Amino acid sequence: MKMRASLVIGLVMILLLVACGAPSATPGPPATSSTSPTTGAPPESTASPTATLSPKDIHPCQGAGMWFPGDPEKLAAMVDSYLAEAEKDAEKIEGEPIALIVPHAGYIYSGWVAAYAYKQIEGLDYETVVVIGDTHTGRGSAPVAVWARGAYETPLGAVPVDEEVAAVLLAADSRILFDRAGHESEHPVENQIPFLQRVLGSDFKVVPIVLHDDSLETAEVLGRALVEALADRKALIVASTDLAHWPAYDDARASDAAMLAAIETMDPQVLLDTDREWMGKGIPDLATTMCSKGSVLTTMLAAPQLGANQATVLKYANSGDVPIGERDRVVGYGAVVFWRGEGNPTGFVMPTPPESVEAVPLGTEDKKELLSIARQTITHFLETGAFPHLTVTQPGLLQERGAFVTLKKHGELRGCIGHLIGDRPLYLVVQNVAVSAAVSDRRFPPVTEDELSDIEIEISVLSPLEQVESVDQIQVGRHGVIIRRGLKQAVYLPQVAPEQGWSREEMLENLCLKAGLSKDAWKKEGTRFYVFTAEVFAEESKTDKGN
Repeated sequence: MKMRASLVIGLVMILLLVACGAPSATPGPPATSSTSPTTGAPPESTASPTATLSPKDIHPCQGAGMWFPGDPEKLAAMVDSYLAEAEKDAEKIEGEPIALIVPHAGYIYSGWVAAYAYKQIEGLDYETVVVIGDTHTGRGSAPVAVWARGAYETPLGAVPVDEEVAAVLLAADSRILFDRAGHESEHPVENQIPFLQRVLGSDFKVVPIVLHDDSLETAEVLGRALVEALADRKALIVASTDLAHWPAYDDARASDAAMLAAIETMDPQVLLDTDREWMGKGIPDLATTMCSKGSVLTTMLAAPQLGANQATVLKYANSGDVPIGERDRVVGYGAVVFWRGEGNPTGFVMPTPPESVEAVPLGTEDKKELLSIARQTITHFLETGAFPHLTVTQPGLLQERGAFVTLKKHGELRGCIGHLIGDRPLYLVVQNVAVSAAVSDRRFPPVTEDELSDIEIEISVLSPLEQVESVDQIQVGRHGVIIRRGLKQAVYLPQVAPEQGWSREEMLENLCLKAGLSKDAWKKEGTRFYVFTAEVFAEESKTDKGN
């Protein structure tokens, strides 16, 4: 997936704007280093001695800071938070996991889904874990590129390669080669190693494999080789793949439901037929149903021969289900386990998401819940670098509305950012802009964990935008205002002008300056104005609590 979804990318979207206080630049994305380090014990290194290894045989970590945090404590805290969430929701299978299928997007998008699969193997003992992903860079020349010696590094340490298993694979077929170039900047494999380190500890070896040919023929070659190489080992296969790429939210869910159901049949031909069917439907912007089809085909072939008799989908979501995701262009994620056990397998049924509702006034309980969500999200993000994933059923929180979150400390502005357009459920918008207000408002340093007890949260839920033809239509104190001229724009919430004691003209002058325009640009032809109203509510102030 080419959406680099680490902490350094994605939190601030085109219509995510500062709307409070004095003129300033539009905020940028938070850097990984802006969040406070975890206060828990540092992660134990899984490094094996590498002093005697040739440097060229140690695969350096290339995705840290892009796909997942580069700081080991923050990385451990993020992974552990996803595993803890999965534990609350996931049922552990009553059997032996043989293989997993997991997503490989940036952790902030897909890590919480991957955790459902990794939770199934937490605390188990595996000698060898084979991690397979299809190439995303096209580098190297081998159809099957094995990293056959040395170790694979992550911020959590270096995991030794199982050189005996790798040697059996290399001897099995001329298309299987030790191709170092084939592993350069290949995140599908690398993104899985930190999860394995957190759930398995340090007593396992890894065999990283990158496929440059996703054909069934190549999958059969590698599948046979894996069955031979792993026959006498306590081993796990991990297939790394995302699902549908770039269609709209509902289209992705339909395609992904079909592909996951095909995986559960454990029949590679069914997967190929389903892929062909859905790619032939002409779904807008559907680039692929599965970006690492070769790794999944290999797993479907090898896992049954290694003892798996069932495949179970554990979790599904797509990038539109996370606070920073957009719903007009998404990528799908699934967590699947192949396992050996008793029982009657049940077919995968896509869970039905809560339906969005038309814009309705928020009730008292809705407002309390949104304020709680905002605080919970900021706290969780500062502690772990991850968004908490919530189950929300209140209709008022599912409506598609824009919103701003304003943070104040002892009555003074500490951050304010929002999303103007109602294009996603309100609770997801609030989660997004709450974190952005805390760590992305460039007028202020990022909020720290130590400050949270002094921070008061205010939320403004917006009505749809309406363009006005004349500034005479703008009502101070009732309307929030957006000014646009060329590529420049700025916004004030309805409460800003009254708080500053501004007249309409003074507000428009300051709005022009905030947008980087001349003070009188509001008077010029070609300047456009949009207005909105807002439901504004806040936590009880510290002063009020003391009375």
